[in-house]
Amino acid sequence: MKLIYNLGILLYYAIVYIVSFFDDKAKKFIEGRKNVFSFLAERIVYNDKFIWMHVSSLGEFEQGRPIIEAIRREHPEYKIILTFFSPSGYEVRKNYDGAEIVCYLPMDTSWNAKRFVRLVNPSIAIFIKYEFWGNYLSELKKNKVPTYIVSAIFRDNQVFFRPYGGWYRSFLYNFEHLFVQDEKSRNLLASVGIKNVSIVGDTRFDRVLAIAKASKELPIVAAFKANNRVLVAGSSWPKDEAFLLPYFNEHSNMKLIIAPHEIHESHIEDIVSKLKRPYVRYSKTTPEEAAKADCLIIDCFGLLSSIYRYGEVAYVGGGFGVGIHNILEAAVYGMPVVFGPNYHKFREAVEMVKVGGAFPVNDGNDFSRVMDDLMEVDSDSFQRASAEARQFVSNNCGATDAVLKAVFKESSK
Repeated sequence: MKLIYNLGILLYYAIVYIVSFFDDKAKKFIEGRKNVFSFLAERIVYNDKFIWMHVSSLGEFEQGRPIIEAIRREHPEYKIILTFFSPSGYEVRKNYDGAEIVCYLPMDTSWNAKRFVRLVNPSIAIFIKYEFWGNYLSELKKNKVPTYIVSAIFRDNQVFFRPYGGWYRSFLYNFEHLFVQDEKSRNLLASVGIKNVSIVGDTRFDRVLAIAKASKELPIVAAFKANNRVLVAGSSWPKDEAFLLPYFNEHSNMKLIIAPHEIHESHIEDIVSKLKRPYVRYSKTTPEEAAKADCLIIDCFGLLSSIYRYGEVAYVGGGFGVGIHNILEAAVYGMPVVFGPNYHKFREAVEMVKVGGAFPVNDGNDFSRVMDDLMEVDSDSFQRASAEARQFVSNNCGATDAVLKAVFKESSK
């Protein structure tokens, strides 16, 4: 099985290498790994104490970030090395100043794992959520490096819990401790003999709370909002906009802020073509002009988490595609959240629906029904949903502190 695994890693790399001649993301995946070891050798100083955190992409980085920042505050004796698997994470956060070193993770071959662990010589290793690399985990165990996985979720269809998954289950025994999000994950691990497990929840709750506390004042958005009720549509896709925009056009009692997931010009123009009420684009307006508009189109990145605070209700896109985007950035402000039907693999969405802080919709008719209820002035439904959303985030904060207390207590033994 180990031979098949290693051949699979090499085959994956070979396929990405071939695709890299035609695809920019694949090219970055290959090019970014070419000089990782020389990059590390130039930056690692003998006797430095490193904590190594590995994340897959941008979403996992946001889960790891509260831990990194807490380590920097509470344990400044350590330096941080942050590795990414995916270009979509690395390219966005390669200049992140919370870590001394940011780079790609070399492919999980036995040779790369030995060389990487020997060179970095981490005091502690932390993997986030779904990252299970057999050779790296084995090498860390051989070198007696305390290794943890944080914000992990396990499902019964994963290979670890299959009758043929014995060799893959051995990966799990390399962790000093597994910090999981829910009871189901702990029970699944217990069913295969893994008992060094704690339920601490998801560190993303700590992250969105920190973002909310540091949210920016946005004069254009504030002027647009004024005393109006506002729907904020975050990370919208065309399938979401197909019913969002008609509803907005027909309801003059509300304003709309729309932040499309893709902001290329053709998408913006498509949105504009469907609007029947006055609009402005964020990058091309002033507070005075925005105050007179009914729709504010966000045509730049990096503002959405601060924009949510100006709305009453949030619609989060992606639920008519592969899955919804981040709903916690809105919920932290006590906003009821509406989204499409593909949300069941997101624990926070499932739980928010249960408590009444979030509302899945299957089509435009569902959306109209939910919005008519939530956007009504002094709506009892809105007040209840808002309170539940805020309370849900508050109840789930604290995972970062729990992880750090456990990790540094164990690592000091």
